[in-house]
Amino acid sequence: MTVRPAVESDLAVVAGIYAHHVRNGVATFELEPPDSAEWRRRLEAVRSAGLPFLVATVSGEVIGYAYCAPWKPRPAYRRTVEDSVYLAPEATGRGAGGLLLDHLLAGCADAGVRQVIAVIVDADAAASVALHRKRGFVEAGRLTAVGYKHGRWLDTLLLQRSLD
Repeated sequence: MTVRPAVESDLAVVAGIYAHHVRNGVATFELEPPDSAEWRRRLEAVRSAGLPFLVATVSGEVIGYAYCAPWKPRPAYRRTVEDSVYLAPEATGRGAGGLLLDHLLAGCADAGVRQVIAVIVDADAAASVALHRKRGFVEAGRLTAVGYKHGRWLDTLLLQRSLD
């Protein structure tokens, strides 16, 4: 398994991984998968901000991705980001999430990021919470019933990791 920076030719697989989570889970509050133009925009926005957008591969095939985006657009938040880590369903439990998050945190530190925020939907999220806690993230808060998806109200758990 290797981790490398994402390139535009990875985006079709990245979009497919994310679409699975949009349609079948609650890890994201998006209700419709973004199109290819939106994925190109996201990749460019992350790159333009000097932040990492990574993919994990096995035998050259993308099995997961991770990136950070600015937490908020206001300048005072410029050194705080939100992370996103998604795996193909068949790639879970093989260490890809940890490898991606480790590389992502290193890339954030190199980019001068001070705080990384994880916004985790608190439903069926034990693995994501454990992944982040194992890497030093601590609970920073909970937002109750802030998202409605698949017929139910969902909470989000905010986890935070300082990189300085």
